[in-house]
Amino acid sequence: MYAYIDGRLTFKCPTYIVVETGGVGYQINISLNTYAALGSAERCKIYTWLHVKEDAHTLYGFADEGERRLFLHLISVSGIGPTTCRMMLSSITPNEIQQAIVGADVALIQKIKGIGAKSAQRIILELQDKLKKEGIESLISMPNHNTIKDEALSALIMLGFSKQVAEKALDNVMKKSDGDLTVEQMIKQALKNL
Repeated sequence: MYAYIDGRLTFKCPTYIVVETGGVGYQINISLNTYAALGSAERCKIYTWLHVKEDAHTLYGFADEGERRLFLHLISVSGIGPTTCRMMLSSITPNEIQQAIVGADVALIQKIKGIGAKSAQRIILELQDKLKKEGIESLISMPNHNTIKDEALSALIMLGFSKQVAEKALDNVMKKSDGDLTVEQMIKQALKNL
């Protein structure tokens, strides 16, 4: 999988962009949210996800890591594919989607083209606990400069621990240590306490 593509933005329209890097132009499908975030930039760093099917390999691009993570949560819901996710991210902002899921706002999700009542309820049912567990701000806002604690916290959340429990374990590790721990050491110590 490609984590991101950094290069010259050679073409941009509301549905896709072409980013040239290393002499190769990558056509990347985007949402309107990403289109707006790119503005008039000549260079961009676009976070990507590769969808592989029998007849096509399709790249989807996102303005930031938070939008990509929301997209990945949404496609994990049965019956919701990448095209529907892109429609959702084009209809309302990622932050509004996240708040609607956490707040069980079926009506807002149902306003999105292609999402009926059953799909909206399924999205809320399958993702509400996951998004609450990660914390409301963890999905959309990503720290620009991760500290060792931030990286360890992110890893523990990815392993399935709630944000509050993981933070408490990391705080205990930091109190007991002299501050010279690596990310790996911090994670291992926290796992012993969990």
